Amino acid sequence: MFPEFTLRYARLPERFYERFDPVPVEAPRLVAFNRSLAEELGFDLDAFDEHQAAEWFGGNAVPPGAEPLAQAYAGHQFGTFVPRLGDGRAVLLGELTDRHGRLRDIQLKGAGCTPFSRGADGRAPLGPVLREYLVSEAMHALGIPTTRALAAVTTGERVFRGLPEPGAVLTRVAASHLRVGTFQYFAVRGDVEAVRELADQAIERHYPELADVDEAGRYLALVEAVQARQAALVAKWMGVGFIHGVMNTDNAAISGETIDYGPCAFMEAYDPRTVFSSVDEGGRYAYANQPWIAQWNLARLAETLLPLIDADQERAVERATVLIQAYPEQYEAEWLAVMRAKLGLATEEAGDRELAEDLLEAMQAGRADFTLTFRRLCDAAESAEADAALVERFAPSEAIKAWLPRWRERLAREPGDPEAIAVRMRGVNPVYIPRNHKVEEALAAAAEHDDFGPFEALREVLASPFAEQPGREAYMRPAEPNERVLRTFCGT
Repeated sequence: MFPEFTLRYARLPERFYERFDPVPVEAPRLVAFNRSLAEELGFDLDAFDEHQAAEWFGGNAVPPGAEPLAQAYAGHQFGTFVPRLGDGRAVLLGELTDRHGRLRDIQLKGAGCTPFSRGADGRAPLGPVLREYLVSEAMHALGIPTTRALAAVTTGERVFRGLPEPGAVLTRVAASHLRVGTFQYFAVRGDVEAVRELADQAIERHYPELADVDEAGRYLALVEAVQARQAALVAKWMGVGFIHGVMNTDNAAISGETIDYGPCAFMEAYDPRTVFSSVDEGGRYAYANQPWIAQWNLARLAETLLPLIDADQERAVERATVLIQAYPEQYEAEWLAVMRAKLGLATEEAGDRELAEDLLEAMQAGRADFTLTFRRLCDAAESAEADAALVERFAPSEAIKAWLPRWRERLAREPGDPEAIAVRMRGVNPVYIPRNHKVEEALAAAAEHDDFGPFEALREVLASPFAEQPGREAYMRPAEPNERVLRTFCGT
């Protein structure tokens, strides 16, 4: 059933990882399997055996051709540098080449206590596994670069996070698991050749267009390419109200994918200061801070590559600094492109930034739901008769009432009729996001009652986020006061 593995990372020198087989579990049971992703990866679904799949995805058997390992990396965690982190509960089985010719990592998360576990149990509770499954697949459906979820397996064992919870293992698929923290691990040890090896692999896997750049410019060009992808990624996060929650450098993927869905959440009432993560007491990773934390993380990546950027450290620092200082302009351009699309603007005018920012200010003043505001705006673009349904989302509503005529005047200068503009807007403004109370409802049903019906229903809704689904209005609405989720947890 398994496609053939390509062992690219396992062929690196052994200081890049620790060989480690997953620790078997008591009673693996497959509770979720992503058949469309499996098909994309080249799995033979005609030969699919659920029992065998549970053994493989639960860690009780190593798939043919895999050479499991735990990757080494370091990282800044909430601004504090930890020189040795690594995969404390994850095991990379190897890479597969999918049907599009792309190399994809296959990793088991929650696979047992590795040499990097630092005293932890190496396991994962069912709730965080299902959260990552739901949210990562929702992000994919929203068109945001992300790791993917292939399978979730319950283990028949309990893990303890204050209280005993069912254990589970997630099978995660990624373009790679190279992180800023991977580079930091070797840079802090003065291992320049290892940093070069990582950079060359990153170029080969993610930025092949840089292969022909001469060595004098190649590694600065790598930072520039990663920076461009991170700017675009975070702008997309901001466009759907997504808050990552743990933007540590070990969670910053070189590929430009969203990685690690621990205490992540989606904002409802718009407030740029919103924080959900239970461990982010100072608000370092609040919604509004995400673009600038990404720049900070990129600066840490550039630091690791300084010896490769220029033999003269002063010149290397100067060249890297000029590049990192260009990030705000890159990000602002990406963010404005996202906001123009959400507002129905296909052309560019000088006042568009102010128009977008004024809407957000009106949303904050009116405590308006982020997702529904933009979705109702689609209807308002088609007909002014829909304004009332938008305005009722705001309390108070004076600011949005003053903003709407300005937007409609700007929209009048756009090509196409109102219906065409509305159709375009509905293609970028979702109806459905993983609303925190619906996610928690699904996780609680699974963990407390072994009921995966709410999980499956939510997964199905989130697979088509831009199309209204009759009978599923409950998935659209924000949480009632008694349903609100104010804190989320990572499960480690």
